[in-house]
Amino acid sequence: MDLATIIGWSAGMFLVISGAVVTGLSPLALWDIPSVLITFGGGFFASMAANDFSTAMGSTKVFKLALRAQKYNVSEAIVMLVSFSEKARREGLLSLEDDLEELDDQFLKKGLQLVVDGTDPELVRVIMEAELEALEGRHAVAKKFFDDLGSITPAFGMVGTLIGLIQMLGNLEDKSAIGPGMAAALITTFYGSLGANLFFIPIAKKLELRGNEESVMKKVMIEGTLSIQSGDNPRIVKEKLASFLKPAERQALAEVGER
Repeated sequence: MDLATIIGWSAGMFLVISGAVVTGLSPLALWDIPSVLITFGGGFFASMAANDFSTAMGSTKVFKLALRAQKYNVSEAIVMLVSFSEKARREGLLSLEDDLEELDDQFLKKGLQLVVDGTDPELVRVIMEAELEALEGRHAVAKKFFDDLGSITPAFGMVGTLIGLIQMLGNLEDKSAIGPGMAAALITTFYGSLGANLFFIPIAKKLELRGNEESVMKKVMIEGTLSIQSGDNPRIVKEKLASFLKPAERQALAEVGER
């Protein structure tokens, strides 16, 4: 589980509820099932209408991806690619064929297989970059659904508020019901704002972050694969791929090379 996401959501909800309690409001006053249905149900199905059915149905799976801790270790990938470069320079490109079976990453495995098969370098780049582009497109589609939820849900919160106001204004003769009625009407606005800003928009941002992390990993693999094919000096390969890392990560990578 991604610690930042869990802490962010938990602390956010705790502070909101604590703030309500400090002002003298009971947490139960913030719970209203019709408001939940209007705000989140309406928001979800409106977002479904704005996207493909399969995208909406797969949103639960995408949601789990946002909660998953980072698994992309670019430094390890660079070390592996440099070792492949050393082996290819020493024994030839065909020597990498034995290592392909041990690779778990299908993207890198496919790229190196193309290299071992003697595919033209420009064609290798085109094929690998086409796969990367398709991957980024899928990430964009998944992110868009939660972007839509973040923008549409507050609007349905307002719809619920308007419904509550209509009901309240229809019973103006009962003065004692005006205050509670107004409070009930505003709960949907509260749900819409909280749901969008604490959950849906952060999920979309987290998906964008995860997508960027995976894209960087794939770009490192593309450049590493092409460098291996061109027979670049392993030291040059390492320096080239290290440009994708943050300064602190570059230093750690340099220390690995010194040992």
